[in-house]
Amino acid sequence: MAAKIKKLTESFSKSLIDEVQRWGSMKQTGVTLRYMMEFGSKPTDRNLLISAQFLHKELPIRIARRAIELESLPYGLSQKPAVLKVRDWYLDSFRDLRSFLEIKHKNDELEFTQMIKMIKVRHNNVVPMMALGVQQLKKGMDPKIVYEDLDEIHQFLDRFYMSRIGIRMLIGQHVALHDPNPPPDQIGYIHTKMSPVEVAQNASEDARALCLRQYGSAPDIDIYGDPNFTFPYVPPHLHLMVFELVKNSLRAVQERFMNSNKVAPPIRIIVADGIEDVTIKVSDEGGGIPRSGLPRIFTYLYSTAENPLDEDALDTGEMVTMAGYGYGIPISRLYARYFGGDLQIISMEGYGTDAYLHLSRLGDSQEPLP
Repeated sequence: MAAKIKKLTESFSKSLIDEVQRWGSMKQTGVTLRYMMEFGSKPTDRNLLISAQFLHKELPIRIARRAIELESLPYGLSQKPAVLKVRDWYLDSFRDLRSFLEIKHKNDELEFTQMIKMIKVRHNNVVPMMALGVQQLKKGMDPKIVYEDLDEIHQFLDRFYMSRIGIRMLIGQHVALHDPNPPPDQIGYIHTKMSPVEVAQNASEDARALCLRQYGSAPDIDIYGDPNFTFPYVPPHLHLMVFELVKNSLRAVQERFMNSNKVAPPIRIIVADGIEDVTIKVSDEGGGIPRSGLPRIFTYLYSTAENPLDEDALDTGEMVTMAGYGYGIPISRLYARYFGGDLQIISMEGYGTDAYLHLSRLGDSQEPLP
């Protein structure tokens, strides 16, 4: 233990740790999808400068808060090698941001943009690395512990991953506004006329390809909804959520009907546009989940993954996929909530499961800042 604490003070100066404490106590400033869209619709040099100055102050606050939390996790999770590595990434990024001097001119702004791009890459593997840390923790724990009872860890991971979505969205949006030839109707990461039916089709095809690779066959997927209906949203976020839901449905149906002489029933995706919400429902006849198992699907401490994480693969940066370690559903719910939506799963044991993905179409809900 003493050696680990020594490591922190060795690699990071006391003044840096004090500064992290100071910044971590400052107030975060949330933004809305609508604000990002209006602001980004005119990416003039002046607007990019204002955006960089905002991030120069906002990112250290958000990163410092997470670094502080990583120091004081329950059950000794803070001391696990994978978690120490994540904490070091956060402290390195905090130090990079704080050592960048004022942003006054276009050249400063361009340099700052390059730096935050590097920060985003540095944090690419945070989710699998934290999953590895939880795995390291579970190895040393009493196997009789009920993982749902480890509420504190679960709530921490919810806050931590939600904050990460926000940090990556802010950096990604700022960087994307520098694209000299943005695609039509695209403002940074935001597509002003995104067709949810089209995104659902692409995500379904990707999930089905995965199922075919794994099982040699895959159920059909039927999509209902108006392909011409569009609203402003971030397509990669929606793709990730639909992909996860469809992937789970395909696996459930495939495993239920694989050895039966019945034809596997199709998975149905329905896209509905309401006044407040766009709702996407993914329905399957994969046998459902027992009610006692429902809380488990939203926890990070339970995974049905056959392949445990491999530290070497993480170090070489090979593990950036979301699949395989049981985080798809809880993280999808955070993506939905980030812009004011939600994800609900309703199951009929013995029949199938319906997942309702609600996306707020008003675009003016404030980022949920943990």
